[in-house]
Amino acid sequence: MDLLEVQRLIETEKTRQGVQEEQWRGRLRDLEARLAAATEQVAEREQRVVQLDDVLLLQEVGVYESRRPGHDSAWHKAELERVRADIKAMVKRNTATESSSSWQVNNSAREGTRMVNQISKLMLRAYNNEADVCVKEMRPYKLESMEKRLERSAAAIEKLGTMMSIRIARHYHRLRLKELEITADYLDRLADEKEEQKAERERLREEAAAEREIAAERARLAKEVALKQRAIKTAEAELRAATGDRRDELERAIEELRGDVDGLVDSDGALADRLANRRAGHVYVISNVGAMGKRMVKIGMTRRLDPMERVIELGDASVPFKFDVHALIFDHDAVALEGRLHAHFRAQRVNLVNMRREFFYATPVEVREALHAWEQGHLLQFEEQQLGEEFHMSENARAALTA
Repeated sequence: MDLLEVQRLIETEKTRQGVQEEQWRGRLRDLEARLAAATEQVAEREQRVVQLDDVLLLQEVGVYESRRPGHDSAWHKAELERVRADIKAMVKRNTATESSSSWQVNNSAREGTRMVNQISKLMLRAYNNEADVCVKEMRPYKLESMEKRLERSAAAIEKLGTMMSIRIARHYHRLRLKELEITADYLDRLADEKEEQKAERERLREEAAAEREIAAERARLAKEVALKQRAIKTAEAELRAATGDRRDELERAIEELRGDVDGLVDSDGALADRLANRRAGHVYVISNVGAMGKRMVKIGMTRRLDPMERVIELGDASVPFKFDVHALIFDHDAVALEGRLHAHFRAQRVNLVNMRREFFYATPVEVREALHAWEQGHLLQFEEQQLGEEFHMSENARAALTA
């Protein structure tokens, strides 16, 4: 093979490779164009998609904020009824849709108007069905999603009615959007009021239990006072005839009984003050490692004479294990002390939506340190450890069963 033939082969190979390279470049450009078109199509469809999945919506939204704060559910309900009356009035007046007045069928304007009216009614029915579903499925956290859904529906109807210029009237659409807003606010306020009523019922039950306890204790004290006063009268009657050592013994007994009566009267007075002062009581700090984990406490308040009765009630049925009691603090203004502790640990609240849930990511030691810094309240008892006795016993029993 001579040099010229080798050069020809080299040139031929270069040409073949050049052609192949150009073919691959062409294919690459084609793929890039298809990718760009697909990306654009996905973006367009994403704009059309309305997120309706409850779990995803709840993950995306924060705390719902009412668009009409400062009103109760009754106000929202009345406002909702007014808006719905306006909606019905527009439907009756045939002003809920807008359409062309120049459409003709077989050169007949009358037939054209009749057809336009029929199609307008069908489209309005489809729109109203969508709006009604949005109202029915409304939850406060779904408001933005439902608004988008209704916007898409109005746009789709306008697109379908382009030839006859049929569309949902702007004012009617705004009314139905307003209906969604007020429905969300109404449901949110209604839920808040139910929680408030539940808390108030709980407070009244707690007040009644505390008053019963105080009344029972005062009755017991009164009975004790009456018994000791009768004993004093008996001793005084015997004293008039007593002499010597017996007389000295009776005088000492009478003095001791009078001291007991004074103490009982003072205790009754303190109970009367407790009954009159509805802010006095005990603040408790409790935990439940089996139900709530290691780094969580509940900070609550009770007016009961024995705060442990309230703690036992909390652990009766609502949780699988008994609560561990870490601190009991008496204060003449326990309501303010509880509020101060809640405010101090507000950043550690477990539930940032419902402020009536009194659980915090904190330790008993952190609560004690706050109390010491304020020098407020009388700390009756403190226990740092979270024993979780029933929980650990249950875990050991479970391990034995599976061994």
